[in-house]
Formats: sequence, structure tokens, C-alpha cells
Amino acid sequence: MPIEYLADEAAELLSLTKAGEARSLSRLAELAAWQVPACAGAHAAVWYDGEIVSAAATHPDLAELADLELARGRGPLIAAAAESIPVSCPDMLDETRWPEYAEAALRRGVRCSVHLVRALPHGALVLSLFGVRPRVLDAETNPMADTLAAFGGAMLANATAYGQAQRTASQLKDAVVARSVVDQAKGILMHALGCDADDALTHLRQESQRRHVKVTEVAAEVVAGAISIKGATSAKTAGSAKGAKGAGGRPRVVRPK
Repeated sequence: MPIEYLADEAAELLSLTKAGEARSLSRLAELAAWQVPACAGAHAAVWYDGEIVSAAATHPDLAELADLELARGRGPLIAAAAESIPVSCPDMLDETRWPEYAEAALRRGVRCSVHLVRALPHGALVLSLFGVRPRVLDAETNPMADTLAAFGGAMLANATAYGQAQRTASQLKDAVVARSVVDQAKGILMHALGCDADDALTHLRQESQRRHVKVTEVAAEVVAGAISIKGATSAKTAGSAKGAKGAGGRPRVVRPK
């Protein structure tokens, strides 16, 4: 793909903020494999508190390599995440730091890899790139890969901020709904018991404590009960009125004997 299209692809990547972390990581991995010269596949992962919490790979073999690192507790992805620095494995035949990883990579046709890291508000993004020839990927001489890692970090940071904003909005909405239900229940109790608003709220709280449930749950039951009673009363009234009418809907006339 021509490099001039990178801006459009990056803009699309950042626009996936609302699409969910898994889809965003998948698109980042695909874009890396497509855009970075000599990259045959990619793996993108969010690292938090010593483990991968979300990940995507362009091929199952690359996901298996990451799982192998996690199972053994060591490898280039883990080193990059733990130390917050890029890690390169120029040639798996010469790799001595993580021999188990190198052996597994060679069995899957991977000859070199580079692992880039970007800090997130909570955790880190690790973008791992894989090549089938030795020494074709390097963290210091591949600006395209570094740019994609930066875009990926910005994307996930935006996703985190968006998620927090959504949770706050949802909590505010729930609070407004709960307040409305409690106010309705207070009005019903005030009418039924002939008390003021404070006493009605006290009744709700006492019942809440007695049953070990939330005040809003008690209030919802009061409102639901009032609606049910009102509906039953309306139906009974309608039935009585219908019975008092003759055919054609006219009032039934009882003639004296």
C-alpha cells in the first residue's frame, strides 16, 4: 500500500474508538501487517497488571506465540511491556535470551520479530511484528511501525476516555431514573398514609433496611403495586358499567312487576 494512504488508514483506526477494544486491536494488527515493509503478521495486545487483558492477531500461530510467553512467564512481549521499551529479535537462530520462544517461532516460520510498546492510562499497548526473513524488522530503523504503535496507543487512550464518559453518563441516567421512582413512591405513600414527604421516605428506608434491599427496589414495588391496584379498579369499574347496560349499550330498564 502506498505510504500516502497511511493518514487515511490511521484516521479510520482512531475512528474505531466506539467500536470496542477487541475490534480496534484487530484493525491495528491488520494495518501493521499491511503497511510495515517486510512484516508478514502482527499481534496487538493490551497489557495490564502482569497479564494480557485483550489481544488480536493476524494469524493463530502468532496468538499461540503470545500464549507461550504468558505460560512460561518470559519472552520479548513480556519484556517490552514490563520495561516499557521496544524489544527486537533480529534472528531467531541467534536468539539466546528466550530460547523457548525462538524455537516456537521457528517452528511457525517466524525468523524475526520486533515488539513496540506505548503507555496507556491503565496499562500498555504492545504491538508485535513478525517477519519470515532475518533482520528485516527493527524498532529503531522502522518509523512506519513506530508510527502505527503511536496511533494505536492514541486509539486505546481515546477508547478508555470514551468508555469512562459512557459509564458516567449511564450512572447519571440511572440516578435520575432512581430519583424519579423514589419520588413517585413517596407521593403514593403520602396519599395512602396521610403523611409528609419526609415520613414517606422514612417508611421506604425502614422497609429497605428490614428486607436488606435498596430503597429504589422498595420504591419500584410501591409504584408497581399502585399501578396494579389502579388497573384492577379501573377494570372492575368498567365491568360494572357494562353490566348495567342492555343490548346495544343502552341502560337496562327494570320494569316493576
